[in-house]
Amino acid sequence: MTYNPNIHHRRSIRLKGYDYSLPGAYFITLCTQNRENFFGYIEEGILHLNDAGEMVQKWYAEVAHKFANVTCDEMVVMPNHFHCIWQITTQEEGVNIPAAVQWFKTMTTNEYIRGVKGQGWQPFDKRLWQRDYYEHIIRNQQAYEHIRNYIRTNPERWESDQLRGIESPLVGADLRVCPSKDGPACLP
Repeated sequence: MTYNPNIHHRRSIRLKGYDYSLPGAYFITLCTQNRENFFGYIEEGILHLNDAGEMVQKWYAEVAHKFANVTCDEMVVMPNHFHCIWQITTQEEGVNIPAAVQWFKTMTTNEYIRGVKGQGWQPFDKRLWQRDYYEHIIRNQQAYEHIRNYIRTNPERWESDQLRGIESPLVGADLRVCPSKDGPACLP
């Protein structure tokens, strides 16, 4: 089928008109392509990362070195997805959530390919990560604590996790984006 822009289009899930370089806290979720379990497994609520999962953790810590105004907060690498909170501390040209996500996906994908070739990691088909990602602007301390707890306890809820195999990338109705012209709350 030939490309037709009237029927072949992708809608952005980003908040229209929002500047993702504004200081504040952001909840990010990345899923592997086809929700394949590349990063380990969970048994009886206990997360067991493999070398690939540990590699994802390593690159998460490197985000703060690449982007001096981005602080890495709570995170968890799950078998087929990744949750984190990034805080942008100051607004700087060229540093925003999409740039940090793109860099993180690139670094993890490149190292994963090296792992496939040199260490026998499970190969992936065309892409390691899904093209899109879920983000949520954290607006206040209550939401921040709720999301931190969600991330911390995610392995315990693996059997009922929405990202375990269901198509929807949403984490839950309580985490939907609520537009605000004032931007996200800056959290400690």
